[in-house]
Amino acid sequence: MRPRLNALTTLRFFAALHVVLFHMRVVGILPGGPWWYQNFASIGFVGVNFFFVLSGFILVYTYDGPALSPTNFWRARFARIYPAYLLSLLAAAPFFFFAVRHLDLPFFAWSKQHLVLACALTLGLLQSWIPQAALTWNSVCWSLSVEAFFYFVFPFLLLRFRKIFEGRLLIALAGFWLVSLCFSLSYVFLHPDGLDKVNSGETNLFWKNVLSFNPLVRLPEFLVGMLTCRLFLARRGTAKSASSLIVFGAAGFLCVVLLAPRIPNPMLSAGLLSPAFAALIYGVACQPKWTSFLRAGWLVLLGDASYSLYLLHSLIITRVFDSFPSLSWFARVALSLAGAIAASILAYRLVEEPSRRFLRTKKQALGASNPS
Repeated sequence: MRPRLNALTTLRFFAALHVVLFHMRVVGILPGGPWWYQNFASIGFVGVNFFFVLSGFILVYTYDGPALSPTNFWRARFARIYPAYLLSLLAAAPFFFFAVRHLDLPFFAWSKQHLVLACALTLGLLQSWIPQAALTWNSVCWSLSVEAFFYFVFPFLLLRFRKIFEGRLLIALAGFWLVSLCFSLSYVFLHPDGLDKVNSGETNLFWKNVLSFNPLVRLPEFLVGMLTCRLFLARRGTAKSASSLIVFGAAGFLCVVLLAPRIPNPMLSAGLLSPAFAALIYGVACQPKWTSFLRAGWLVLLGDASYSLYLLHSLIITRVFDSFPSLSWFARVALSLAGAIAASILAYRLVEEPSRRFLRTKKQALGASNPS
């Protein structure tokens, strides 16, 4: 049992908030602002890239030790993600089913033609394998479908990664990052959906959806996180080196924000920032003293609730914003953010944690009655 890295939990909240700002820009709640903010908000989808790298890191940090039982691991991950995932689907269901039955929206065209299959894929965490189905029902849930694949292969990957010598970890890490770049650069130069679609925001582009949502394409980001943690456990950097890594990671992210309009969108979608995020995560995990503010209790709570914030925010922000037309724009934006964050904390307290405890207790009871 290793001590919990609360500062990394806080980083999850900031990554989720970045995604929220991106969607607030997309739906027109926060469309303007200074150029640097527009650049920042326009690439909020890279928060998912951060989640994938962090997920690989945290899973290795938690489970790299004695022999890991794949069955017990999968049960634990199911208890962790599925209750809140199901809650988000229930919350989105009225709008989704009304839209596919009564509205003629391109966004729901595939789901409208294959409604039963779309629902089955989503409930089974398989929607990201079908490019046209990835954004069905609750659109943000595509990343949980990708994570489910990561969880499936993790016990086997961990066994393989334990055999990589320390001196080769950085080479392997760089190699998987280059694999991500090969995927995205291939799309940029081959433009299989058409040259004019490379930077398009359309959601029905087949190959763009493969690049953005397919679990195999996104796997290298997770592997970068796993290898970063293997390196972290092997070396345990000093406070000085940790601060340098944090600065490096933050500088890399800042450069991408500043240059965002000039960077092809597909490169941002699939792992360009993985090394910067890996450096940031490694540095914060070393816990230099000046990062102690990230371990503040209220920030850690927001980090704990960030999973529900990610799942529920798109269902809340527009409804809250549209519910108060008489208030000022600033007040409506503030209420939208506050509502999404409050809902996430409630979901964490009332659904995530109780369900997790219940499922774990049930698993232990089954184990006691059936030792095999």
